[in-house]
Amino acid sequence: MSGKIINTPSAENLAASVNAASKSKGLPPVHLWNPPFCGDLDIRIARDGTWFYLGTPIGRPALVKLFSSILKREDGNYYLVTPVEKVGIVVDDAPFVAVDFNQIDGDLHFTTQVGDKMVAGPKNPIRVERDIQTGEPSPYILVRDELEALIDRKSFYRLVDIGIHKTLKGQSWFGLSSKMTFFPIIPSKDLES
Repeated sequence: MSGKIINTPSAENLAASVNAASKSKGLPPVHLWNPPFCGDLDIRIARDGTWFYLGTPIGRPALVKLFSSILKREDGNYYLVTPVEKVGIVVDDAPFVAVDFNQIDGDLHFTTQVGDKMVAGPKNPIRVERDIQTGEPSPYILVRDELEALIDRKSFYRLVDIGIHKTLKGQSWFGLSSKMTFFPIIPSKDLES
């Protein structure tokens, strides 16, 4: 054991560290921060995008937005990161939920539950996973740096309404187009079954 004293991680200390480090507008540069791992914090992000601390929903949207701005994914694990500490958290599915979108000049502009905005395209691709047993689709869009948003059901239904068919490598696909990029959702033949 080293002689270094590490404080037990807490949401309050984390928020204070982020506030102290946040001097500019926009997202903090978490990709530049590589502090030591300080342990796990009892924070969980549910599939519906609700953040829980010690088993209780976090009722302050500003705090959730603050924490979401310091979220980082490494080797499949999720962390909240400040310049001086990194704590592990649990994410049930994706850390964000895309709760709405608009089609502007043919491009798909998404908004997450914490107000992040992105346009589907090469830098923010859409992908769809299917449940092996039920076949139910789970659509996602990349928000930033390995962090995805689950596209909510109402938005996905609206997306399906504007989907198109396109041939890729000799196979017809149903999917979405944005930023001159086609995102296949399902083979067209599977829609007929």
